[in-house]
Amino acid sequence: MSRPGFWDNQETAQKVIGQLTAVRSVIEPVEKVAAAVKDLRELFELAAEEKDAATLASIEKELPGVDQQCEKIEIAGTLNRPDDPRNCFFSIHAGAGGTESCDWASMLLRMYTRYFDRNKYKYEELDLTPGEEAGIRSVTLKVSGAFAFGRLSCEMGVHRLVRISPFDAAKRRHTSFTAVDVAPEQDDFAIEIDEDDLRIDYYRAGGAGGQHVNKTSSAVRITHLPTGIVVQCQNDRSQHKNKAEAFRMLNAKLYMLEQQKRDADLAKMYGNKGEIAWGYQIRSYVLQPYQLVKDHRTDFQTGNVEAMLDGELLDDFIESFLKQRSRGAEVKK
Repeated sequence: MSRPGFWDNQETAQKVIGQLTAVRSVIEPVEKVAAAVKDLRELFELAAEEKDAATLASIEKELPGVDQQCEKIEIAGTLNRPDDPRNCFFSIHAGAGGTESCDWASMLLRMYTRYFDRNKYKYEELDLTPGEEAGIRSVTLKVSGAFAFGRLSCEMGVHRLVRISPFDAAKRRHTSFTAVDVAPEQDDFAIEIDEDDLRIDYYRAGGAGGQHVNKTSSAVRITHLPTGIVVQCQNDRSQHKNKAEAFRMLNAKLYMLEQQKRDADLAKMYGNKGEIAWGYQIRSYVLQPYQLVKDHRTDFQTGNVEAMLDGELLDDFIESFLKQRSRGAEVKK
């Protein structure tokens, strides 16, 4: 970074900065714990020699905190797959449940963006389709940060909500489903795409953005005909930039499909959105008649639903899944 001309190529510079951030996120916690252990050891030796009971008691209180830091480092060590350090494309799709499902998708978007803010992940909205009456039908974000894909890939799957619907005049309990889809951003095009397999549509971008955005066909939708994968981007006024970003998204999804084609559930989630329903959920969020969030893969759960929906407890669920995966345990369907 100190070399002359480093900042001349912004794209390359940002990649290097991303690599530096990822490396620091691994090294700095280890150095911090090592320093804490060294200080506590030296303090213990002095206190033991002088038989200082108060200092020994203080050291004993600090040890659980150091132990927790060591555990977090151990969990971080499970993010060792080639794509784990990468940025990612993060999508939420409403499924079975109509307006209720669209509202649930918007609740999940709020939960994840709060989690991103708390963990200092940068995110950019690439595409958003609002629901007909409320909420959102789908949204795609580009999320940047250390090990963004590695952590967020743990959230990939169907999320189920049970609550008294605010859209039901009879105040009945409803169940709705929303799918989270994550794909790693690739530095280069990892999958060769035949242009004959694509249908590219241009349309006017919706939502905020001024008269220019709405009057020109700057938004781009690309359909990969063999797989049925659809990506779209409308965040920029430039059709060329939106098309380039859409191609990056398509490449990332095809890469994931190629890497995990043995996973039938993933293939269904990419293709038939009708499968966003019973039998495919990874986590349930129950608001009535009781309050409970439970991950069906690990059985990890919490009754603090409000904190969960504020993005505060999401790391606990992610780390529980990473622990199970690192032990080689079979993830329950």
